[in-house]
Amino acid sequence: MNKPTKIPLPEGEQKPAPERSSLIERAIGQVDFGKIALPPVPSGLSPRRPPARKVRPVAGPEAVVQPQVAETRAVAEPAPQPAAEPAVPAKQPVTFRGRHHPIDRDKLQDLGMIVPDGAVSRLLEEFRIVKRQLLAQAAELRRQGNGDGAQRILICSPHPGDGKTFCAINLALAVAAEKESEVLLVDADFAKPSVLEVLGLPDGPGLMDALSHPGADVADYVLGTDVPGLWVLPAGNATNTDSEFLGTSRAAEVIARLTEGAPHRMVIFDSPPVLAASPAAELAKYAGQAVLVVRADRTGQGAVEDAVSLLSACPNIQLLLNATTFSPSGRRFGDYYGYGGNRP
Repeated sequence: MNKPTKIPLPEGEQKPAPERSSLIERAIGQVDFGKIALPPVPSGLSPRRPPARKVRPVAGPEAVVQPQVAETRAVAEPAPQPAAEPAVPAKQPVTFRGRHHPIDRDKLQDLGMIVPDGAVSRLLEEFRIVKRQLLAQAAELRRQGNGDGAQRILICSPHPGDGKTFCAINLALAVAAEKESEVLLVDADFAKPSVLEVLGLPDGPGLMDALSHPGADVADYVLGTDVPGLWVLPAGNATNTDSEFLGTSRAAEVIARLTEGAPHRMVIFDSPPVLAASPAAELAKYAGQAVLVVRADRTGQGAVEDAVSLLSACPNIQLLLNATTFSPSGRRFGDYYGYGGNRP
């Protein structure tokens, strides 16, 4: 059997369009779209792109989404912006509004201490020198970024009777005489407080009450005095767990509040003896400076070394020699101002 062959159509005759072609397909076959061009674009202008068409999804397996449409959507969507952080309100400075009480100047004179508004004495000149060194160190600690700790000074001693309270009160009176500073003297010797008795101030709640009561404000317990720039915080009610209270996070908050918003305020702590009670080592964590008072005729070298070791949490420890009867350099502060005699 011969294979069927296709009979060629005569020249000039076109192949009839298949019956299933639509009118649009027939029109495309009659028009030459290659001869149609867009109008020229003037120089300096970029051709304008037609906006992307939105394609609605069609149900069924034959629905196809063109990839360029998805890319256009991704570019058009704005990038998410990070949420703005809420502003932190500035803390208000802590001011003391306690009632002002007179200082017992006669008692201070009887005890051989600095008398406010009194004559310049040898003792006052000596504590002026000590004060100037401590204030200069506090300014250096502040420049080094030690924060409020630079404003706190811990006064302590190895043993009882070395003169720590004597030095703490005199130093506070000397700092209070500064023209642009104020001082808060804190009686932190909870077992045997004596600051209020020496100054002649009334007893009342104080630091330990603020530590043991979470809702208390330590600023409410601060006493004012008739000495400009001098404030006093009593020790408060005695407790058997004073060291444990000083080791809590509450203690850090209370002590920080004493200098909150007040860069011109110095805080002086009169602590218990280092080798006789543990609170001194706990208070050392909050102080930028510690002054270890040693008695010239009593304190041994071993006691000084042990005390320094217990105060190691404080970054700066200085020694203050008390009750000396001689001066190797021959200095006698106060003689220039007429101490012990009449002024010229």
